[in-house]
Amino acid sequence: MDRILLMRSFVTVAQLGSFNGAARTLNSSGSLVSRHVAELERQIGVRLVNRTARSVSLTEQGLRYCEFAARILAEIEAEEAHIGQQHDRAEGQLSVVCPKWIGSLDVGDAIAAFAAAHPKISVRFELGGLSERTYDFLDSGFDVALHTRDLRDSRVHLKKIASLPFTLCASEEYVKRNGSLDHPNDLTAHDCLVHANEPVWRLGEGATSSLHKIRNVAFSSNSYIALQKAAVQGLGIALLPQRSAYEDLVSGALLAQLPSVPVPDRPLFAVYGPGQTVPRKIVALLEFLTWWFRENPIPVLGT
Repeated sequence: MDRILLMRSFVTVAQLGSFNGAARTLNSSGSLVSRHVAELERQIGVRLVNRTARSVSLTEQGLRYCEFAARILAEIEAEEAHIGQQHDRAEGQLSVVCPKWIGSLDVGDAIAAFAAAHPKISVRFELGGLSERTYDFLDSGFDVALHTRDLRDSRVHLKKIASLPFTLCASEEYVKRNGSLDHPNDLTAHDCLVHANEPVWRLGEGATSSLHKIRNVAFSSNSYIALQKAAVQGLGIALLPQRSAYEDLVSGALLAQLPSVPVPDRPLFAVYGPGQTVPRKIVALLEFLTWWFRENPIPVLGT
């Protein structure tokens, strides 16, 4: 039987000097409270209570154990109250993990702004190391994982934070040397710079969208920053995050390809642990990230 339950029954009996009084306080029965105290005595191996027809008194060992048990129960209640307060307040430790490419761009800026706006939250922010299994981040000690894939898993919560626009681009040097694209199918005749995790590109919207498996890979990397640098050097055509490529597109270091063919945005999702009540610090992060991406849109090219 649960030791804490037995201790609570014993301490209540000791404080009230009555099994029936303790039962009323604990919303239980006198016989059940008596069994609790007897079981506690059995587990400890000493008699704690002197029982007579008219009174209940503590033995010498009972007096000492009562002080100990009351102190333990008070510490448990205090710690539970403290934990409950942390759950309801935006404070404490908060661990976040996300892919390297967005962590070094949009999300990195947003997380830094969040930490500055919430000084009572100590943020741990790590890039990379995400497992294909959506719930593994919890086993690794993270509160929130950020993904760009729609990961449906009933064991975790999923919230869309923002949409991340992408653009197809190449340097002017490359275009002069190889010509520009007139149609997505022309990709088969061009050198392409491909992210290691995305060998297939989707171009177009809705029913008109099409998938293009890139076969002529001139350069590959697991870093969009590296792909962008390779594109600026004229190595080929790249599909890049627009926020990352924006300054190079404005300066002319990169030229947009197939501007009339839309490139689908990538969703940014926040994944966090199960449970009906979400800790306030996580709610604060989700609200802040949603606000930050809404308030910091990527400028439209040409404006």
